[in-house]
Amino acid sequence: MVNYIWENIFRRNPKDAEVDTVLAENYIFKALSKAELLFVKSLVHYRIYKPGESIFRQGELGVGMYIVVRGNVNITVEDLSAKDELMQDVFVTRLTRGDFFGEIALVEQTGRRTATATAADETILLGFFKPDLAEIIERNPRTGVKILTRLGEVLGRRLKETAERFTEVKRELRELAQPSPDDKT
Repeated sequence: MVNYIWENIFRRNPKDAEVDTVLAENYIFKALSKAELLFVKSLVHYRIYKPGESIFRQGELGVGMYIVVRGNVNITVEDLSAKDELMQDVFVTRLTRGDFFGEIALVEQTGRRTATATAADETILLGFFKPDLAEIIERNPRTGVKILTRLGEVLGRRLKETAERFTEVKRELRELAQPSPDDKT
């Protein structure tokens, strides 16, 4: 019985190991040392969401980013259908363990969410918010610079991908608008 008590005192909480792994593997925090990761871990917010529970809605004020520890998150956007003029949620993507979203809110002053995030099933997320980033920058500027550099890389990459996709869609629309050689008018 005594051995059992001592074993429990020194055994790590499985939740801690899971959070450690997700943070260490996340692109934004990957360049941090173990000590820096421990500091970040002390600031992040751990939360469990029920299936169908809203994490945030399109148009809400963004305050930070989220990292999926366990479960799945559906990202949707509202679309006004010209046909019936009703708002519809259009599925964009499903995020899984290790994925992160909402990071633009860390750098925008009063930015609004561009999509809705909803837990697809029981989902565990880490929240990393503007005040957390501000505290890191104030208490350990070197760590803050590492995080901001990675954050800038992510935002730049996503902007580039969006611009490429926009160009592709524009080209497809032009091709659709041109009459085909088979059309006889």
